Amino acid sequence: MDDFTTLFTVHPSSGVPIYRQLMEQVSGLIASGRLKPGDVLPSVRQLGSVLDVNFMTISKAWARLEADGVVQRDRGQGMVVQTPQTSPTSDNQVQQVRTMLDQAVIRGVQCGLSSVELEKIFRTSIREYSK
Repeated sequence: MDDFTTLFTVHPSSGVPIYRQLMEQVSGLIASGRLKPGDVLPSVRQLGSVLDVNFMTISKAWARLEADGVVQRDRGQGMVVQTPQTSPTSDNQVQQVRTMLDQAVIRGVQCGLSSVELEKIFRTSIREYSK
């Protein structure tokens, strides 16, 4: 079993609830192909310990993903990634990222950041997360 805990990160001060951050990360990892059908998500306790997040928060994210049909509980194994009902396409992946970037840009503009400052933040994030 692969250790997927390193794929997750949370930002408590982002304004997005942590359970939503985790749900979006799982969806993004599936869309990118880094999580494939049959892969097992980290356990609630395992991920909670790594991220220093309340176990109930992670449990809520996993339960919602299960309700959405993204994962399925496999007794004795954990939450298993399901085969997507539609295959991820490049356009779909771009749209997911674009939606999130649009939200970040709007927030940046609301905070009074210039386009140069926003680009610098974006480039820094790319360097930090595309290791």
